[in-house]
Amino acid sequence: MRQATVSRNTAETRIEVSVNLDGTGAYDNQTGVGFFDHMLDQLARHSLMDLTVRAEGDTHIDDHHTVEDSGIAIGQALARALGDKRGIRRYGGFLLAMDDALVRAALDLSGRPFLVWNVPFATAKIGSFDTELVREFFQALSTHGGITLHVDTLHGLNAHHIAEATFKAVARALREAVEPDPRMQDRLPSTKGAL
Repeated sequence: MRQATVSRNTAETRIEVSVNLDGTGAYDNQTGVGFFDHMLDQLARHSLMDLTVRAEGDTHIDDHHTVEDSGIAIGQALARALGDKRGIRRYGGFLLAMDDALVRAALDLSGRPFLVWNVPFATAKIGSFDTELVREFFQALSTHGGITLHVDTLHGLNAHHIAEATFKAVARALREAVEPDPRMQDRLPSTKGAL
C-alpha cells in the first residue's frame, strides 16, 4: 500500500497530512488559507493522489508558515509512500494550458532535491494570498520529497491562472512519475542501485 500519514507540530503550525498514491484524486484539505486549499485540491485531483491536509497555523501573522510547513509535510508523506521507489516511472513532465497561462513542469523523484523556478507573477496578491508563497510551497515539497523539480511559465497574465496552472502541471507530472511502470516490474529506475 503506497500510503503515508505525517504529523508536523511546531510552535507555529500543527499539521497532519495523509496521502494515497494509488487513489482517485479525492481530497479534503483544510488549512485555514482558502486559496491554498483550492490549490491543494487541484494537486490531488490532477495527480490522482488522495490527499487530506489538516493545518492550524499562525495565520494571524500571515500564511507563510502554514503554506511552507504543509509543503514540508506533504513532501515527507510522498517520500514515505514511495518507499524505495521500485517499479515506478520516476520521471514526469507536463505542459499545461489554462486560459492565458501556459506552464511547464518536469520532475525527477531522484532523492536529490532541487528547485528551478521561473514563475513570475505580475501581482503580489491573489485576493489575500501572497503569490510568493507558491514558490515557498514547491521549495518545501521538493526539499522534503527528494524531488528535482523544474517549473516554467511560458505565458501568463492572470496571477490566479498562473498559480493554478502551476499546481495542475506539477500534479500531472507527479502522476506520471509515481505510476508503476509495467516494464520495470520490481526494479529500481536507476543504475545506481538506490534512489
